[in-house]
Amino acid sequence: MRINWDALGIGASLACAIHCAMLPLFMSSLPLFGINIIENLAFEVGMIALAFLIGSYSFYHGYKKHHHSLVPFLIFIAGFILLVLKQIFHHYQLWLLIPAVLLIVTAHLRNYSSCRVHNHAHADDCNH
Repeated sequence: MRINWDALGIGASLACAIHCAMLPLFMSSLPLFGINIIENLAFEVGMIALAFLIGSYSFYHGYKKHHHSLVPFLIFIAGFILLVLKQIFHHYQLWLLIPAVLLIVTAHLRNYSSCRVHNHAHADDCNH
């Protein structure tokens, strides 16, 4: 069984977006029970690190084995920078989150489609 890293990255990005946008609406009563997942820094950093690890591996694999294009990775980095800035500038969380998720999902979709179109297209500098 093979793992589709782009699909996993899209899923993780969407899960992060749902967590950040919807969880406060439905789970605002959690602090009453002593549970703080909404503004939990460790959870936020963990989700960002997970998104970065999955995305980095996915784009490395797509670049190395398939399309040899840095464009998907650059789109991902732009989205990831906005995701990190969301943690720093709390007053602009929603304004930074929406483009961050859109850029990260777009990068994964572009990487996925580029991998399928090229299907092991090899460049002159390819060593496999």
